Amino acid sequence: MAKRERVMRMSVEQPLWRALTGYRVLTLFYAIGLFVAKNDEFIRPEVAIGYYVLLSVWTFATLPKVANAQNCTKPFLAADLTVALTGILLTPVADAHDRIVAGGPTLPSIWTAGAVLAFAIKGGWRWAAFASALVGVANVLQRGALSEDTLHNVLLVWVASIAIGYVVEVARASERTLARALEIEAATRERERLARDIHDGVLQVLAMVQRRGSAIGGEAAELGRLAGEQEVALRTLVSGGLVPVSRLSEDEAQGAVVRAVDEPDPQDDSALRDLRPLLAPYASARVTFSEPGTPVPLAAGAARELAAAVGAALDNVRRHVGEDARAWILVEDEPDEVIVSVRDDGPGIPEGRLAQAEGEGRLGVALSIRGRLREIGGTAELISVPGQGTEVELKVPKNVPAHVSQDVPRNVRDPKASKGPEGARGKAEKA
Repeated sequence: MAKRERVMRMSVEQPLWRALTGYRVLTLFYAIGLFVAKNDEFIRPEVAIGYYVLLSVWTFATLPKVANAQNCTKPFLAADLTVALTGILLTPVADAHDRIVAGGPTLPSIWTAGAVLAFAIKGGWRWAAFASALVGVANVLQRGALSEDTLHNVLLVWVASIAIGYVVEVARASERTLARALEIEAATRERERLARDIHDGVLQVLAMVQRRGSAIGGEAAELGRLAGEQEVALRTLVSGGLVPVSRLSEDEAQGAVVRAVDEPDPQDDSALRDLRPLLAPYASARVTFSEPGTPVPLAAGAARELAAAVGAALDNVRRHVGEDARAWILVEDEPDEVIVSVRDDGPGIPEGRLAQAEGEGRLGVALSIRGRLREIGGTAELISVPGQGTEVELKVPKNVPAHVSQDVPRNVRDPKASKGPEGARGKAEKA
């Protein structure tokens, strides 16, 4: 059985959570050790003892909360910072004023930095700046003045927490980029595997049916023709490369997790859309589609109207040249515009025929092709030489307005909804 590759959950920040867990426990013992060594100098040691009991219970009870980003919620962060700030503000109550002025540590000591670092790992540098600012204000209040030592300690915590928060944000962005790259690689390998299997089986059978049907003739020839069209459609499908592969992360705080395909809203005319997927389904056994190897971005509304105009041109080929006519679609991506040419091998259009058709009320070219292009700021030019076929050249500037006028009939062709491999046929009457 073939194995499929998938992107597993990644999180380079997980070691930071484990380090924070150890830091909180170690700094708890450090703060308690400082108190034990100097407890005789406290004016109200019972206040300090009560706080350390609370701090010990809180630290060990909340170890699961700092194990990962999911457990570390906003209410927990607020409560954790409150415990730290309470210890800072209780210091003047428990300790002698002279020791505080001389630079003595607060009750939670460096345990407070753990609460600030939790903000940094969870929410980035902005959250860290907010938490460290509150800690700085509390330190100034408990000392009664902004001394040099106090300013030094406050700035140290502030800069360190912001730096760690920024590093975490960069790491998350790198994770998401790596996850998208790995997913693209896995999808490409899977597509190549499927393409090999299909080529070795289904495509070869369809090609054989087409050849044998053409040789036998009669109903078998029709079956062979259908097999050839399905072969072209299937080759277009397995060739891939036309479907967006960017992914969304399930939870930014937990690293990059591939969950959904990020596809543009087909109804959003302001979004850019690759023109190639709209034109590729028109390819068939008698319609050759040539495209650039890179996406051809256009505003979604303009791309739909251009695809509809191409479909109208192909309908004209089938109507006036015949079902057996061959046609070629060529897409050119220029710096300032997109050019799509539709050429056939028919007898060409007699001089004056288009003007006569418009006079008789048949407005296929006038509305379905030129009208659509005009509404999106483009142009349509017909080049026809008797005996040498007809070429329709459609040009659309890339800076077309996102909004497409509603005055134009929006029966936009969706080739995928077609009943046949050559796409849906337009309802407008063709010239």
